[in-house]
Amino acid sequence: MSFHTTQQAPARLNRSELAVPGSQPQLFEKAAQSDADVIFLDLEDAVAPDDKIQARANIISALNDIDWTSKTMSLRINGLDTHYMYRDLVEVLEQAGDRLDLIMIPKVGTAADVYAIDMLVTQIENAVGLTKKIGFELIIETALGMQNVNEIAAASGRNESLHFGVADYAASTRARTTIIGGVNQDYAVLTDAGEPGGPRHTHWGDMWHHALSKMMIAARANGLRPVDGPFGDFSDPAGYEAAAKRAAALGYEGKWAIHPSQIGLANKVMSPASDEVDRARRILTAMQEAATAGKGAVSLDGRLIDYASIRQAQVLVEKARQIKAA
Repeated sequence: MSFHTTQQAPARLNRSELAVPGSQPQLFEKAAQSDADVIFLDLEDAVAPDDKIQARANIISALNDIDWTSKTMSLRINGLDTHYMYRDLVEVLEQAGDRLDLIMIPKVGTAADVYAIDMLVTQIENAVGLTKKIGFELIIETALGMQNVNEIAAASGRNESLHFGVADYAASTRARTTIIGGVNQDYAVLTDAGEPGGPRHTHWGDMWHHALSKMMIAARANGLRPVDGPFGDFSDPAGYEAAAKRAAALGYEGKWAIHPSQIGLANKVMSPASDEVDRARRILTAMQEAATAGKGAVSLDGRLIDYASIRQAQVLVEKARQIKAA
């Protein structure tokens, strides 16, 4: 291991993250009663310009009046390039900041963007006497943000998670797609015929793999949670689950839910299976017995396990503990 120790973000369950528009207060109570781990009340993309001010007031009332006890609560503010952003922070934090856990910052392009929000949030916290330190969720959804993702991930001690904003990222990179988070039949390889007239087969790929992988590495290197963003077709649960599984295989901890029907899918995919947890516990027991016997490695079920296996097992067992405690 490197001599450098990575500081881990606060441990939070982040399997599912439900988006709730601030302009639709009729959805707030249902969101509070849902099984989502994290809820972000949205002031940005889901709110029309004419509704921004009222949405802000709706969110302040909801944070103060609704019982969100079991949820991690986040606020998606408007972008730094808008005139709404500073009032989002000032009004919500001054009037309901003690009910917030996280600020979600959209379209983060540079580390300086994070620094600017950090400065303003710190000043508000100090001014009103907030004692709970508010964390940051950062959405990487532009080519600029992906270029600077490593510096962004390390830009503030408030940073907790990186989120992949696939729709705006596609627009920023001018990707030839209009879907949100799904696959593209044009992103495929065609096998060789092998012989003249032989069969050829098309194999679809995941056009977002590189971006997801790059962002995951930046998150983990800085102790943050990587979270996959939206899947637009909420009438396609199989497609959503497949996308969530691809992200989970890379190391992602959670996925957005833009519709309540996606919450259960995210929770299922992003939770370790019971047999995986059982094996993880057996690994920890076997390695403890090996250590007592002065061995650095041992076999279990015909496979070698060593100290790297311990770290993998500990992650699974801890996640299972968090889920049970939720």
